[in-house]
This record gives sequence, structure tokens and C-alpha cells, in this order.
Amino acid sequence: MSALHLYDKLLQFTLFQGMSHADLMEVVTHTKIGFHKFPKGKCLARAGEPCNRLVFLINGTLQAEHLADNHTYRVVERLTAPYLPEPERLFGIHQQYAHTYTTLTDVNLITIDKQEVMLLLETQLVFRLNMLNLMATETQRLLHHPWRTCPKSLRERITHFFFAHCQYPAGRKTFYILMRQLADLLNDSRIDISEALNQMQDDGLLTLYRGRIEIPMLERLLM
Repeated sequence: MSALHLYDKLLQFTLFQGMSHADLMEVVTHTKIGFHKFPKGKCLARAGEPCNRLVFLINGTLQAEHLADNHTYRVVERLTAPYLPEPERLFGIHQQYAHTYTTLTDVNLITIDKQEVMLLLETQLVFRLNMLNLMATETQRLLHHPWRTCPKSLRERITHFFFAHCQYPAGRKTFYILMRQLADLLNDSRIDISEALNQMQDDGLLTLYRGRIEIPMLERLLM
């Protein structure tokens, strides 16, 4: 990949936005950057494996799967380029991936190992500020959750559950969960959950299958 092409690809990501042309060309020239192409169906990382590099999806689509701690339900998302999966997992107490990532199409990735990221944090002020802003924004978002207005209706509570269990708040999602499990998690009856979900299906927001809920566009649940 040429330096100019790499320059354009990196500018798609928040961590590099705001950097001067000279600084970004220095990054391109002096940072050890990996370039990878994987076919459809390749597992890139499994939940629980060490996160020791930043992975930038520059072309293609990934599937991200997250299993509940008690293994009773799971969520599958589609993530399209440009996307940076779980950069916060590079640091902190739990430096392991929370999701399993598999390619849904042929993909192109750029990777930067943790040691190189540390050098960038030392030498590139804008990169350091972007990383701090990314972490701070995520922290503020999570801290604000308890102060949001509580959902008033069962439908709003179901919608909140869906959004709370996705890492990206838009696009196609699949929830592998039984209605009785969802009822237990929302402290409601299975009959009421079924009625609410069927109404959402009638509205064209999702499709119900046995043990599976398909949501074509998560953002439409808020409309």
C-alpha cells in the first residue's frame, strides 16, 4: 500500500483525525504497520483472547458475537468498514477481547501492535489526545447511563435492552434468546414480552424466529 493510500485510510479513523500532514506522514513512514487480507469465514479473534494490537477494518464486513456471562443468550452484529473493534481493550484490567470476530466478506485490515501504539502515544500529541478523548467519551457515556430517564413502557424497555447489548448502535443485529429468558431479564411475563415483540414485528422493526430475533436496522427501533 502506498504512503498516500495509507494516509487516506488512516484518516477514516478518529485516532488519526486532526493530525497534520507532516505528522501523519511521519506515522506512516516510521510506524511498523501490518497489512492483512482475509477471506470470508476467517475467525480473527475469539472472546477471551489477549488484545495486543489495534485492528483497523478498512474494507469489508465483520461479524461480532458476544455471549452472555451465564451462556444463556448471545448477540451477533455486523460491522462494516471503517471500524476499530474494542480499542479500550488494549489497556485496563481486562486486556482480552469481549467479542468473537469473524469475516463475513473478504476484508482488508491494518494492524498496529501495542508497543507501536505506546510509541505513538509518546511521540504524537494529537494521537494521544484522540486516544484520551475516545476513552473519556466512553467512560462518560457509561457513567451517564444510571441518570437517563427510565423506559416507561415494555416496548421501550425491550428497545433499551437491545441497544444496551450492542457495541454499535445501528445496523443489523441478531439476538439468540428465548422469550422466557428475555422476560426474566426484564422482570416481566412471557406473554407480555411476546405481545410486545409481535407488535414490533407487525410494525416491520424485527422478525421473530424460534429462539432468535432478527433486527434489520437497530436504529429504526427509536423512530
